Amino acid sequence: MVHKDDEDALVQRTLTGDREAFAGLVEAYQNVVFNLALRMVGNPEDARDVTQTAFVKAYSKLATFDRRNRFFSWLYRIGINESLNLLGRRKASSALDEEIEAPAPGPDRIAETAEEEQLMNRALMDLTPDYRQVLILRHFLDFSHREIGDLLQLPEKTVKSRLHTGRERLGVALRNHGYRPWSCPSSTV
Repeated sequence: MVHKDDEDALVQRTLTGDREAFAGLVEAYQNVVFNLALRMVGNPEDARDVTQTAFVKAYSKLATFDRRNRFFSWLYRIGINESLNLLGRRKASSALDEEIEAPAPGPDRIAETAEEEQLMNRALMDLTPDYRQVLILRHFLDFSHREIGDLLQLPEKTVKSRLHTGRERLGVALRNHGYRPWSCPSSTV
């Protein structure tokens, strides 16, 4: 994450026509925006499209950016909105494709981890975007409740409520997809 003063300097240089300055912002935040988009839309190709669109929009609308705020928060909000737009278009045009490829062959643990990640991604996709985004921001990107509230323009109490409900719904979705946290083999005594 780039310090706010450095962000401000890069934004200012970009506004004066320095494209290399915007490249610095892209370099600093492209992975974070991609990871958000991937968790929101569930598909790497779509996540790349969302990421690219978010940066193009940020660049083209940079003059409208309120410099009292963090550029990162503004960009992140654009990424969320673009993810939601894609999900809306996808829902309107066809049902979600829930077929996920099997993990690549390899050692048992690698396969197990890949299966768990796929299971988590499928379960996250069962949640509404409101619950999904707060869970992603808190548990995958390690944002505080206050940071999530600032980013999504929600009261902290609403963030906590969505996290609580989102966790419950994620648990149900995980079980519906076959997740069994730990099973003890039957013993014959």
